[in-house]
Amino acid sequence: MVAWFERYLHRHLDALRLPLWSTPPAGDHRGPIVVYCNHPAWWDAALIIVLAGRLYPERASRAPFDAAMLARYRIFERIGAFGVDLGTPRGAAQFLAAARAILAGPDGMMWITAQGRFADARARPLSLRPGVARLAEFAPDALFVPLALEYAFWDERGAEAFAAFGTGIRGSDLAALPRAERLARLEADLTATLDRLSADVISRDPARFRALVSGRKGVGGIYDLWRRVAARLSGRRFDPAHRAVNGNDRAP
Repeated sequence: MVAWFERYLHRHLDALRLPLWSTPPAGDHRGPIVVYCNHPAWWDAALIIVLAGRLYPERASRAPFDAAMLARYRIFERIGAFGVDLGTPRGAAQFLAAARAILAGPDGMMWITAQGRFADARARPLSLRPGVARLAEFAPDALFVPLALEYAFWDERGAEAFAAFGTGIRGSDLAALPRAERLARLEADLTATLDRLSADVISRDPARFRALVSGRKGVGGIYDLWRRVAARLSGRRFDPAHRAVNGNDRAP
C-alpha cells in the first residue's frame, strides 16, 4: 500500500517535500515514537502512510481514525488505522486503550492528527485535543515529535505537499509537567515547526527542500504531446516542467 500511495502522490501532486532543516526522528530510537501533527487536508492520511513506509519500514505504524470515516474507508484499517468515536468519552477511552497497547513495545509508533478536525495550517491557536498529552503518563520511554503539514500551489499544475519534523521531547520529560502544561508544550513545539515550514513554503524556493516523492510535470494530454513532437523536430530535449532548473520561466 505504501507503493500504491506513492504512485497516487506521483500522479496527483507535484512533489512531497521536506525542508533541509527537518530531521525525522531516528528509526533506531530505543523506545516507541509518537508523531503528532496538524490536520489541514484530506491528503494528510496519504502523506502519513508514505512517510511511515519510507522512513520507518521496520516499525509497525498505527494511527487513530474517525470511526465514522473508517467505516467508509476500510482500506485504512488494513494498514494500521484504528477507529475512535471522536468527541465522546467512549472515544477517549478507545484512544487511550489502543495507545497503551501500541506504545507498550519498544518499536511501537503512532501517528496522530492531534487537532482531531480539519483546520487551516495558518489558524492559531492549533487547539490540540488533550488526549495526546495523556500518552506520556504510560509511555515515558516514548519520543514525542511534532510534524508540520502544509500544501501550496507553486509553478506546476499539481500542488506541492510539505512535511517537516520538529525537535522531539521524551515522554519522561513531558510527564514531569502538569497535564495542562504538557499540552501547551506540545502545541508550542508544533506551532514553531509550522511557522518555520511556512516561511520556507512562502519563499517558493525548491532549493530549501528535498523531494521525497516527485510528481508528473507539465499539462499532459495532447498539448504536451504536441510540445514533445515540436521539441524533437527542432532537436531540443523536451522538458514538460513549467519552470526550468535554472529558475527561468518556460513558455506556456
